[in-house]
This record gives sequence, C-alpha cells and structure tokens, in this order.
Amino acid sequence: MTELLILLLLVAGIVLVTARWKISPFLALMGAAFLGAFAFRLPLSEIVTTVTTAFGGTLGNIGLVILFGTMIGVILERSGAAIAMAEALIKVLGSRFPNLTMSLIGYIVSIPVFCDSGYVILNSLRKAITVRTGVSALATSIALMTGLYATHTLVPPTPGPLAAAENIGITDSLGLIIAIGLPVSAVAAIAGLIYASTFARKEFTPLPATSEQEIDTRSYEELRESYGKLPNAFLAFFPILLPLVLICLGSIVKLPAQPIGDGTLFEVVSFLSTPVIALIIGLAAAVPLLRGHGKLARFNEQINDSVRIAAPILLITGAGAAFGAVLAASPLTDFLADNLSGLGLGLAVPFLIAAALKTAQGSSTVAIVSTSAMLAPMLGSLGLDSPMGMVLSVLAVGAGAMVVSHANDSYFWVVSQLSRIPVATAYRTLTVATAIEGLAAFGAIMVAGVFLL
Repeated sequence: MTELLILLLLVAGIVLVTARWKISPFLALMGAAFLGAFAFRLPLSEIVTTVTTAFGGTLGNIGLVILFGTMIGVILERSGAAIAMAEALIKVLGSRFPNLTMSLIGYIVSIPVFCDSGYVILNSLRKAITVRTGVSALATSIALMTGLYATHTLVPPTPGPLAAAENIGITDSLGLIIAIGLPVSAVAAIAGLIYASTFARKEFTPLPATSEQEIDTRSYEELRESYGKLPNAFLAFFPILLPLVLICLGSIVKLPAQPIGDGTLFEVVSFLSTPVIALIIGLAAAVPLLRGHGKLARFNEQINDSVRIAAPILLITGAGAAFGAVLAASPLTDFLADNLSGLGLGLAVPFLIAAALKTAQGSSTVAIVSTSAMLAPMLGSLGLDSPMGMVLSVLAVGAGAMVVSHANDSYFWVVSQLSRIPVATAYRTLTVATAIEGLAAFGAIMVAGVFLL
C-alpha cells in the first residue's frame, strides 16, 4: 500500500507544480523521477544510471522521429500546403456540408501539424465557409476543433502517440498503431461532428475582436494571398501520406505470413519503412513545397524553428521515460501485479489515468507521456503485455488525453478566442465536445479489444 501512496503523491506533485505553479513539465517529471527513486529506496548507486539510461535511450530511439515529423509539419504550415489541402477537400465536398468539411480538414491536417497551429491556420477558412453557408460559427468551430483533436492524440507521427509507443516499448509497431488509430480517431471525429451539428442553427453573442487577434483581422482571401501561389494539392498531401504508407507497409511485410518473403526486397522495404527513414523521405517530399526566391534561406529558417518547437517535447518525452524507468525498477511493479491482475480493469486503467492527468494539468502531450511511462510496468498485471494489448494501450492513453479540454489547456483558449466564443459558452460546448470525443474513442478501442485481444 505504501508503494501506491508514493505513486499517488508523485502524480499529485506533477499536477500541482505544472498546473498551479507553471513549472516546466520537464523539470516536474525529472524531479518526480529522482524523488521517486529515493522514496522507493532504490540503491543510490543505481539511481543516476537508471534515470540517464532511460532518458538517453528514449531520445535515441524516438528523438529523430519526433524531430523530422515536426519539420514536415512546419513546412506544411508555412508553405500554404495546409490551405491547399483544405481547398482540395472543399472542391470534393462542396459547401453543402460545412461541418463535415471542417471536421475532415482538421482530421487530415492534424496528423503532422499541431492542433493549436492547425486551428490558427484554418480559422479564416472556417469563417469563410461559415459566412458562405449561413451555418452557426459555433458549429463550425466545434467541428474543426474536434477534427484536429482526433488525430492529434491518436495517430503518429504526432509526438504524443510516438512518445507513448516508445515508453511502452512498441516503436516497431507504429504501422499497426497508425492502422488502428486512424479508424479509432475517425470514430472520435464523427462523434465530435455529430455533436457540432446540434449547434448548426445555434447563435451566440461573440466576444469583441481585439487587436491581439491578428488572424481575426484578415479575411480568408487575404490569408490565402499571403501565401502567394498555393502548392499543388497532390504535393500538399504527399509529405503526409508517403511516410504513413511506408510505415504501414513495413508492418505488413513483417507479418508472420511473410507476404514478400525474406530476401532483398524485404530488407529494402523494412529499411524504408523504419519510422526515421520514412519521415526523412516525407521531409524530402515536403521540400518542393518551398517555391520562389530565397528558398534555401526559408528552408533553413523553418528547420531551425522546427528544432525550437521540438526541443521541449523531446525533453518532456525523455523525462517521462526516466520517471517510468524509476517506477519499473521499484517495488511498485510487484505490488501492482499482486493487486491489479484480478480486477479486470484492463484498458480502462490507461484511459482513466490519462484522463485524470489531462483534466488536472491541461497538456495532452504531458498526459500521454506521463501515463505511458507509469503504465509500462503495469502492462503484465493488466493483461496488456501482448503486442496487440500494448498497441491498444497506446490508443487508450491517447483517448484519455482528450478528456477534457478546459481553462488550463492552451488549445481551449486558441479555439475560444479565435472563434470569439465567450468562456461560459466554451465550457458548455468545447469542453463537452472533448469529453464526448474521448469517450467515443475509448468505446471504439474497447470494441476493437473484444476482437483483437
């Protein structure tokens, strides 16, 4: 019982220092790792080695994947490719179904682009569609928000699911996570879309625009013109689709049936489908999106920006792994094995832990990293240590990290302020939408578990 109390105190401490005192999650997780090592009475000679080995090993395995994924996202954002993808989808769907259009655009764009950035990029497009169709701005805001959110927490190469896969030890199964994560996130997005559609004719009194909301002062036409000539739609989608296809193909060729044998072709496909190589190829496919004079200078600037954006995520991911390694080396593992195995909680455990952390401290990425680090030593006792059990555990963590977005979440403020939704209205709509979305995703994961576990 003492072991569980120590764990609860460590988690409460992480939440307190990050949510109330705004301490960096990296420092909070590293502090929890060292405090936990002392509290669990790990041998002093092993503490530093345990922490540094886990930190360095995690960054070595997943750091480049996160970095290259971020680079692709930044280029898509800055080149106008995200707008090009949106316009391509509008041509297919038309303007008859504005909520569906916004949800689908968000679902695709957020695979490589952070959901906060995606909303900023697409907000002017959302406003233009809202005016053109006469539907409520509240409905299109919820549809875009939930579409972006669905893939942000469930589909690699976004950093959260990547970090969870590394912490749980299944980076070689990223193709399977993508293959199952896409339909699960589609269920979540559809749930958000259905909820958004209930507000199709719901009007509200918007907040007054402020001078700080620069994106609100530009029309969609002005935003579009700021990118110059937009990239070809195929070129815009290609840097996302190519690495996803390669990673999934790698999982297929490694199936026990060996569909292409084990010769030279197998070795080539296995190499190209390695997540790092697949994302390097995706980055190369994104380079043609940069056009005009000063292409090299813009490329260097965007790569430098990518490094700055990815650095905090890398540090948090490494610190989360260090915290998890301390827990794995502690008596907590035996305690959980003795007490959880007979309860039959299974996938509910990662979902509930992630939901509690997300709701308490606001960041989906921190919730995913922290939960997956804590979960790793519990998998055996929960009956989730099979390859499919670990894949579904990663997705359950992602589903929990959706529940719920409110005032301590930057995404809540991005959506509510750019859409000029009053805070009280945002609580009644945006926060509820994320709860519905997370529960829908978890329901889909549980159904998948019935057939796959």
